Amino acid sequence: MPRLFRYLSPAVGLLSSFAYAQPQAKLPSIPEIFAPGGITGRAPETVKWSPDGTHVSYVLRDDSGEHGQLYYVDVLDGKPAVLVASEKLATLVPPENTGGKQSKDDRERERRTRYSIAGYHWAPDSKHLLFDSKGQLWYYSLDSGTGVQLTSGSDASGDPKFSPDGKRLSYLRKHNLYVRPVSGDNRETQLTFTSDSDGDNILNGEVDWVYEEELSVRSNCFWSPDGKHIAYLQMNEAMVPEYPITDFIPDHPTVDHQKYPYSGDPNPEVRVGVVDSNGGKTHWVSIPNLAGKQNKNDYYIPRFGWVSKETLYVEVLNRDQNELDLYFVDVPSGHSQLMLSEKDDAWVNVHDTFQVLKSGDRFLWESWRDGHTHLYLYNFSKSNPLNASAKLERQLTSGDFEVTAVEGVDESTQTVYYVSNEGDDRQRNLFSVRLDGSGKQRISRDDGTHQASFSDNGKYYVDTYSALLTPPRMSVCSNSGACNTFWSSRPVTSYDFIKPQFVDFTADDGTVLHGELLMPAGAQAEQKVPLLLNPYGGPQAQSVADRWNATDVFFNQILAHDGIAVLTVDNRGMGFRGKKFATVLRHNFGKTELNDQITALDQALNRFPQLDGNRLGWWGWSYGGFMTSYAMTHSRRFKAGVAVAPVTDWHDYDSVYTERYMGLPKENQEGYRSSSVQQAAANLSGHLLVVHGTSDDNVHMQNTMQLAQGFIEAGKQFELLLFPRKTHGIAGPAPRTTLFERIRGEFDFALLGWSPEKIAASNPPMPEAPSESGAR
Repeated sequence: MPRLFRYLSPAVGLLSSFAYAQPQAKLPSIPEIFAPGGITGRAPETVKWSPDGTHVSYVLRDDSGEHGQLYYVDVLDGKPAVLVASEKLATLVPPENTGGKQSKDDRERERRTRYSIAGYHWAPDSKHLLFDSKGQLWYYSLDSGTGVQLTSGSDASGDPKFSPDGKRLSYLRKHNLYVRPVSGDNRETQLTFTSDSDGDNILNGEVDWVYEEELSVRSNCFWSPDGKHIAYLQMNEAMVPEYPITDFIPDHPTVDHQKYPYSGDPNPEVRVGVVDSNGGKTHWVSIPNLAGKQNKNDYYIPRFGWVSKETLYVEVLNRDQNELDLYFVDVPSGHSQLMLSEKDDAWVNVHDTFQVLKSGDRFLWESWRDGHTHLYLYNFSKSNPLNASAKLERQLTSGDFEVTAVEGVDESTQTVYYVSNEGDDRQRNLFSVRLDGSGKQRISRDDGTHQASFSDNGKYYVDTYSALLTPPRMSVCSNSGACNTFWSSRPVTSYDFIKPQFVDFTADDGTVLHGELLMPAGAQAEQKVPLLLNPYGGPQAQSVADRWNATDVFFNQILAHDGIAVLTVDNRGMGFRGKKFATVLRHNFGKTELNDQITALDQALNRFPQLDGNRLGWWGWSYGGFMTSYAMTHSRRFKAGVAVAPVTDWHDYDSVYTERYMGLPKENQEGYRSSSVQQAAANLSGHLLVVHGTSDDNVHMQNTMQLAQGFIEAGKQFELLLFPRKTHGIAGPAPRTTLFERIRGEFDFALLGWSPEKIAASNPPMPEAPSESGAR
């Protein structure tokens, strides 16, 4: 590690280390934190309800992740039992394909994890399962314990769905949509067709990268309620630019070309089609004057689906993302009706709250039109849905809080169940309210963070709960709130944790900023400790929360025991504090966020005399990496920083995310210029380490390469750490251990004055693991 210290002032080595006086504490090591299974064990994966609402199922793996069993929990007794044993699951897994591109395979594995791509599905009869095993589909009988392979071959199948009666299955393969019966006749019917000239540009029912990442689209094809038709979205990416992702490890590097629109680039053109599930011609949905809203085909369709067997709903978002229109479409006639239009002077958030109630004449909607995200109930004509626009029946929630999710509806009691941060911005609790607006009550009992997954009938739910120093547990609960816990993390009570404290600060305009401070034990004013800032800072996110985050908890505890205080502050522009709080950064990333962080920092230094304002550091990841590099080029107060996977110029990030907040580049040239770290490279102050995965398909390595060029041209010294084949998450025990040991060493040296020898001695050797090089 000699180069880590080359450009830092030798005077830092004269600083006394607060940690020298501390007794040895019991803490996990960094390799233990990132070992397979981690400290608290693997959590259940792919938690699902059986369609009859009597069982919860989930996959639970051992620490290695290699062996797992499918469990179920009966809602009546809350006790887990094995549904499909690991030995039987193993027979459904095809051999590993060693002939493909490893970089692309790694990205696909991360995609399935990041976007929670399901590995199994319940059949409508609750007696069969469909397993998606690396793109090969198996139909499994729970009664006989046997599976039948439905697809085979080298081309993977994706996004499988049962027909409503459970007798047929739809799936995607090579950008097209197929249907086949689950038993008997093995013939498949191809419903959509692409030509050789289309290449990989036409996606029928498939989701592209930018829709999946930025609009949270998980599927683009849906069966009609009667099973006679399938609606799907066609995406034409012919005009979308490509970005080369290079695997440098083989003797001859390989390149995978990713369709990725930067801000201002052409987006995929989209249209909704309806096709007979037995095959035939696709009928394209036409909405009059839609293209006239802006440039031709320059809009998004982030959500669509079925209202009834003959009526579709289609949500259309303009490119400026400040108008979201909900249309109903009559499939037989092709006629459409605008049901409602959500407009905002900043932006409109796409959501998953739209839900037609079983009565068939009302739906739920979400909006922040009153300044906070709340629930609204609309009605329409059941007999003639396109007769008129929907009418607002009532606003179901209101107040100085945010509804973060609608989790379930019990129509027998006319009750909606939702999660909100009412009472404490940093918490998430489950509430209920009746559809007539009465009877609002909190259901969850323990303070902290609750996520709920309801059965279709709304009678039961799975509660995933954690708090700041309480690792997750899962329970099956009745809608009254009575719960039976079926899984808990391994306990962490044996570790010598220092308790963080929630602290509030005040922004220049009087807004309260929530923070979390972890102070080294016994820190006193006469023996000051350095301070490390670790904000995320970006839109629609929240870092200061009463929830468990294993990496943050364990790594920050290590830093605090080394003698470094850690401060996280949620600046204005972040999420879940209302519209005014969120939209302050519109058209100008960086300035307000940094100003709030510096304001909170100064208040912390005044409030806590133990903190040393002359020994400050900053690190962050993704938008937090942008914030780190922005701070190091727009302030001279920080001795050292680590920017992981940073966006360094917003021309180099995707269209949907960037334009939502920054607008189009041609319409906000000054905002893009002032938000660019690359433009300020000559102003770098302090020692900056920039980290990037070479296969990052989210924030491209181009951001780091262009920043490096700027530093070099300006004569600024910096350090660069690359992770071959790693994507945005830099996943895996060895890469994560290397990264976090490097981050720790950076600040132990810069802020505490530790020697390279002391830093090396503080990190135990990693356990031996199989090589990931794959060079030959």
